[in-house]
Amino acid sequence: MFVDINNNKLNVEVTGPESAPLMIVHHGAPGLGSMAEPRASFGPFADDYRVLVFDARGSGQSEGNGPLTHEQWAADVEALREWAGAERFIMAGGSYGGFISMEYAIRHPERLLAMVLRDTSPDNSNEELARANAVASARVELDMGKFTRIMDGTTYDNDDLRACWAEILPLYDHVYDPAAVQRKVDATPYRYETHNWAFTKNMPVYDVTADLPKITCPTLITVGREDWITPVACSEKIAGLIANARLEIFEQSGHSPQIEEAERFQRVVRDFLVEALGKEGSA
Repeated sequence: MFVDINNNKLNVEVTGPESAPLMIVHHGAPGLGSMAEPRASFGPFADDYRVLVFDARGSGQSEGNGPLTHEQWAADVEALREWAGAERFIMAGGSYGGFISMEYAIRHPERLLAMVLRDTSPDNSNEELARANAVASARVELDMGKFTRIMDGTTYDNDDLRACWAEILPLYDHVYDPAAVQRKVDATPYRYETHNWAFTKNMPVYDVTADLPKITCPTLITVGREDWITPVACSEKIAGLIANARLEIFEQSGHSPQIEEAERFQRVVRDFLVEALGKEGSA
């Protein structure tokens, strides 16, 4: 369904019992991501939770009215909470969606029951690490022009973003499967203006490290051991700055443990939420 959120139509999907705790899941990769990944990864939680997934402003099928800032994306989450009618909820986000999850938690700590982060970073230091990891990888011989354009947010159009995305996708998984990479390339909705905005305007100034201690809700941080773009060190940094945080490293995963170790990922998240919400109920 399409919902008018802050004067921008968002593509939204809600599953699970209306009486269950609300979970809002934010996808990653603005301009490349969509609700498809969180629907697949968190849809199974709809037996116990009311799961809301959506295409963020400027991604997937949603409208892309500016500004495409972290402040605006966090404000959209707050408006979705109000639309869903929940006083408090569980926030979840992976990769760039983790950036927005943390931004929201800093702005609205009183609204969160718990937070689940996956393969993300508290600042833009991951970019330097990612560039070094990509160049050192023996998996592919990178076209450095394409690599630079996607990392810097200077892609020419949707076709160029697709070509640049195809260039770096082999780096993401623990086990490289060219056929799986091609399926991802074909399934991705391309919005180059959103991608370029995120990486030319947002990322150069992104740094929430000083504000992470403001986050008070129980927080689960998950990361793949072989994540090239938001390496383990980034998650360790987050865990060291949030008082009520737990870090889980997935040894057989790259950037997507929710896919590569799906059974363990779902078990870890479920156990964490039962404990976190149990503590909330007894507080």
